[in-house]
Amino acid sequence: MREFLIRVLCVIAGLWVATHLIPGIHIEGGMTFVWAAVLLIVVNALIRPLAILFTLPLTLLTLGLFIFVINAAMFGLVAALLDGMSVSGFFSALFGALVVGLVSIVGMSLLGADERR
Repeated sequence: MREFLIRVLCVIAGLWVATHLIPGIHIEGGMTFVWAAVLLIVVNALIRPLAILFTLPLTLLTLGLFIFVINAAMFGLVAALLDGMSVSGFFSALFGALVVGLVSIVGMSLLGADERR
């Protein structure tokens, strides 16, 4: 449970950084950040592996670069599911997913959350 809360806090921090760095991402209200973080974690845990599996030939053909497209799609899906979150286009979703991922990795490593358990 502790690791999940740390993960949610790190994703919230990543979303906050992404809204300030990337012009096409807008999140309204504090609770929208929380819901977006939880939904992003759930989408990445349930839907992303299926998307990777279904697009495996294309991912292999592009030497793994298609994973970035899948990450952007998952970020855009979360924005489509939440009323208070909007992403203006593909590149906003792509850079938003990258920023959230990087901030989450750094935050989780600093706070000591171990993903290998």
